[in-house]
Amino acid sequence: MSGSAERESRRAANARKRISRRPSRLGTFAGTAAGPDRAREPGAGFPGLLGRVWERARAAGDLRASVEVLLSLDGHMPEGVQLRALSTSDEAAFRALWGLTWRKDGPGDSAEDPGTAAAADLIEAADEEPVFVGELALATSGRIVMRGPAQNPLARRELVGGVLRVPWSLQAARAYHAEMSRAAARTARSVADCRAWLDRQGEKGRDELLERAKEAALRTAPFVLYQEHRQYTNFRDQNNITGKTLWPGHPDCALSSLQQLPLELWSDNDVQLVVGLTLLIRSAGFGRVEEANGTQLSVDHVAAMLERVRRSYNSVPGEPVGPAASHGVEDLKALAEALGVRRRQVIKQAPLYREIHGALMHKVERIATDDERTRRRDEEISAWLTERLPLTGVTLDELGRSAAASPQWLAQPHGEFGTGLEALVHETVAAAAEVFRADFAMSRGMRSLPALISGLRSESWAEICDWDITHYFCCVVPRPEAHAHFGGSAEAVADAAWAMSSRMQYNSWHFVPGNLPRHPAVVARDHFVPPTIPDVAFFSDQHHHGHVTNKVRFSVRSPQSVEVAGRTFNGFVDLRLLRCADTPFEEQDLLAAHRASRFVARATGLAAELAADGVPVQVTAFDAGWHRRTIVGVDAARPDPLGATR
Repeated sequence: MSGSAERESRRAANARKRISRRPSRLGTFAGTAAGPDRAREPGAGFPGLLGRVWERARAAGDLRASVEVLLSLDGHMPEGVQLRALSTSDEAAFRALWGLTWRKDGPGDSAEDPGTAAAADLIEAADEEPVFVGELALATSGRIVMRGPAQNPLARRELVGGVLRVPWSLQAARAYHAEMSRAAARTARSVADCRAWLDRQGEKGRDELLERAKEAALRTAPFVLYQEHRQYTNFRDQNNITGKTLWPGHPDCALSSLQQLPLELWSDNDVQLVVGLTLLIRSAGFGRVEEANGTQLSVDHVAAMLERVRRSYNSVPGEPVGPAASHGVEDLKALAEALGVRRRQVIKQAPLYREIHGALMHKVERIATDDERTRRRDEEISAWLTERLPLTGVTLDELGRSAAASPQWLAQPHGEFGTGLEALVHETVAAAAEVFRADFAMSRGMRSLPALISGLRSESWAEICDWDITHYFCCVVPRPEAHAHFGGSAEAVADAAWAMSSRMQYNSWHFVPGNLPRHPAVVARDHFVPPTIPDVAFFSDQHHHGHVTNKVRFSVRSPQSVEVAGRTFNGFVDLRLLRCADTPFEEQDLLAAHRASRFVARATGLAAELAADGVPVQVTAFDAGWHRRTIVGVDAARPDPLGATR
């Protein structure tokens, strides 16, 4: 082939990449439409939510009612998260004025609560002349901020909309002053302890801690953490932590900037950040950092989280973990490491999952409990599948055993699908959508298991990392009820489904390298640590542009591992459910969905075994044309602008 022909071939390939795969524009050149098909609805997303919350707080009638609205972001967050986001001065104000605090009695905490009497005094002082009038407001970050005695007025440019005036009685002001004194002493002790602990690690040890913290920031979802009024984030606002925007070693990264700096020149904020991240990571790996999202990251805050986790793990039979002897770093490090060990035992005995509160991206690890609803949904999905697939059984586990007894059909055509594996994935997704009353359900995976097996056997790590998202698939099935959320348009639903499918293909692309050896090509490739436990999300339609546009409000995600050619791939497949409105999913929905995704993972593992024995198992369905045909009911074949048909 001549060089000219090679250039033409490359040019043609690039031109084909510019053909739109959106179902409503399938076969046309991307970027040639007159305008967007859909515009974001007015008030959608996080700024719109904050605006509505602030208006509700202003109209609440009294300050205490306004505080309740702000603490929960008008029902969008557990109020304890907002309390843990308060700076020291704001925390002292909440305790002095309203008796509200996240703190529990324990090592390092005072048993007295000076705010209770002060709160009653505030009510009694309604007819008295206040000694000070402060401010209460909602910041554009979603945090509550206050102006207390001897503080400057709040910076209006950082607020959602104005302030509420807060009268302070003399007793409340004195309680605030006393609480600030206690807090200052507590913080001074904690910072001194953190510095001493970091000093004992030596320069090499501190550098290892910083590298580990940077790796955590790079390989997990974005986070927003606070040290007093200082924000540490790799999300949206001006980044100061490694992530999508700042590469490791970037001079703007707070962690990187510490690596050449003597410890005595580290700020108190940075000292506590590094210690806090270290403790979180040692308790459960990188994912634990997300459980601090939207809150302060002081040692006391981390200690409270670790204690909550300890009590949760101790509810599972096994060797209990004792409490930390103090809030000293060494004692908390011992607790964190003990929890890390215990977690590996708990996850084998009990269903761990995470709640995700989308407004502040805050996550909470919980232990689920099965009940009759889980079993009933399992059986409903199983009944759907046995009507449509060559499987027998009453439960998903029984269907999995049936598939294992005779797996060859997974590689053979079945119905309209090229392989039984495709049919199994589609029918499981369709059943899940119906049983869980989801607007959309979906499941993702890899198109060519033989190609992956070949790459693993030849240790072609760079080649695997170089695969693009078209090497992966995601089957998305909407229920008819989803049309109501997209103006009754089937094409709009198909476009939303394809957008979801494309994003899930990206997620597979993003997780697979996290299961490979730390070869230079793997380390250099952008990837996240693959997920290992399911989650249920509330109000996810706030930040992620795709979630906002496609109305991803409530969801369940159940990732599963699959063994391929002797290597375990965490997060290799998953099942996701989403609702655009109405009611959130419940714990029992998550547990039943986890059984369904485990069934898909088991079938995928069987297909991988067939592929390892030389049986070609390919997934060719679930492209843009398939989504258009199954949702819109229109044949996807259209004239190709390059002269061929699709």
